[in-house]
Amino acid sequence: MNHQLEFRDGLIFVIYFIVVASYGYWVYRRKKKATTDTKDFFLAEGSLTWWAIGASLIASNISAEQFIGMSGDGFFAGIAVAAYEWIAALALIIIAVWFMPIYLKNKIYTMPQFLTTRYNGTVALIMAVFWLFLYVFVNLTSILYLGALAINGLLGGEYLHVVMIALALFAVIITLGGMKVIGYTDVIQVAVLIIGGLATTYMALTLVSEKFGLGKDALAGFKMLMKDAPDHFHMIFKKPAPGAPQLDVSKYLILPGVTMYFAGQWIVNLNYWGCNQYITQRALGANLQTARTGILFAGLLKLMMPVIVMLPGIAAYVLYKNGHLPQLANGSKDGAYSAVLGFLPNGLKGLSIAALTAAIVASLAGKANSISTIFTLDVYKKYLNKEAGEAKLVWVGRATIIIAMVVGILFTWSDLLGIGGEGGFTFIQKYTGFISPGIFAMFILGMFWKRTSGAAAIVGILVGFLASVFFNNHMAISMFGTETWFYTAFPNGKGGYEIPFLVCMGLSFLFTVISMVLVSLAGPAVNPKAFVFEKGMFRVKPATVVMIVITLLLLSALYVRFW
Repeated sequence: MNHQLEFRDGLIFVIYFIVVASYGYWVYRRKKKATTDTKDFFLAEGSLTWWAIGASLIASNISAEQFIGMSGDGFFAGIAVAAYEWIAALALIIIAVWFMPIYLKNKIYTMPQFLTTRYNGTVALIMAVFWLFLYVFVNLTSILYLGALAINGLLGGEYLHVVMIALALFAVIITLGGMKVIGYTDVIQVAVLIIGGLATTYMALTLVSEKFGLGKDALAGFKMLMKDAPDHFHMIFKKPAPGAPQLDVSKYLILPGVTMYFAGQWIVNLNYWGCNQYITQRALGANLQTARTGILFAGLLKLMMPVIVMLPGIAAYVLYKNGHLPQLANGSKDGAYSAVLGFLPNGLKGLSIAALTAAIVASLAGKANSISTIFTLDVYKKYLNKEAGEAKLVWVGRATIIIAMVVGILFTWSDLLGIGGEGGFTFIQKYTGFISPGIFAMFILGMFWKRTSGAAAIVGILVGFLASVFFNNHMAISMFGTETWFYTAFPNGKGGYEIPFLVCMGLSFLFTVISMVLVSLAGPAVNPKAFVFEKGMFRVKPATVVMIVITLLLLSALYVRFW
């Protein structure tokens, strides 16, 4: 296994960097208005095509937490982790058909603005602060940490902090150009991501084939994965019986079988894709049909993502299991992807690093832009400087990007947040889950139940967070025990018991909705700020129906095959 990069690897990476930077600068120079116009800087209003929206959604979504974190969960648990990607395709259909018409009709540009329009400024300010902390201290830090960890592993393991700073600088350069630059450079990023990711998967399967004496045959390698690790090719884990091996219990804790499809899996995806500034920002500046087509295009791309980000992890598991990756012994599962990349031939290694960098930089840029948008438009403009002009707001946005990235580096430098111990993908899902139930309840009731009140929204924020703490931090287990009619807690291998965090999310959402409904029933039958639906508002065009049907057929085939 070779961790050294040759000239051709460096050349491929340099070409990638020059192409992305040059194209971004060209896009920036074509529309100088982005330097003074906030809607163009933050939203690229009206200038992103459907394919740019779809590509940008995927480039921003697929990052180190998928390449490293999801690959690590593939190593540990197998194909079941693909549920996050495949259910996302369904969630994107729901968002394209029902959420986007509401956002665009009411000229919603930020998620706090949605809360102000539907509820009140207090709710919006509270959630703006929540989102800023979440994006900086969970998302930005985890992307930086996992990305630097992976690339550093390929460079020999001696440049972690240098890589971290380089990734942050590259992202800042792109982000300072505004959403239009981010959106169109993401088209290149997602192309590099897919090409490099598929090449890595192909080589990983070929490597498995070679190690088992089957020649250089990727298909034979895939068949060997299914033969040697059949337990890694089931979407649904059975509930562990008493006395089950701890390995089976640990897998169930992160992916609790059928239960997660009635609980947190929907909340994770609908909240992430539909109530998340980081994602919805890409489509909020477009017209409805363009936004819908772009979102559905992203849904189709999501179906193929497990091939790129999860299969290499299963390949690493089979190689490790048969003694070909001894460096993973007693190590973190997040090292699986880097371990596979270490076997790649020179030249292809440079392409894989470029793919990883594309995913990481695109996500960092998108996240930084969303942090900047929320702070500038929903905090600074409203509460700190109401008289600020367009140019001033753009410069505040740029300063916010730089500050957020510096804070992210400081908290990632020595892994102060323990991302490595949790496992990157699980870290993000678990800690995002503390506020996701409350946020999603506020949005879904605010959109579709006219009686939902501002008081109910504030109650939802508090109940959602407190319920998440109650179920996740052993309080429920201490009070009600390990086995109840609405949850089962399992031994976590560390001397205690845990409720699967996706089940915790479902329970938190349930109690949040109940609380919000009860509070709203004390108010008027129709809240004065309720959204008004027009006839035909959710009607879809035939081309949109075709994309939806294709997505559903492909998704059904995948679940039938790997159930």
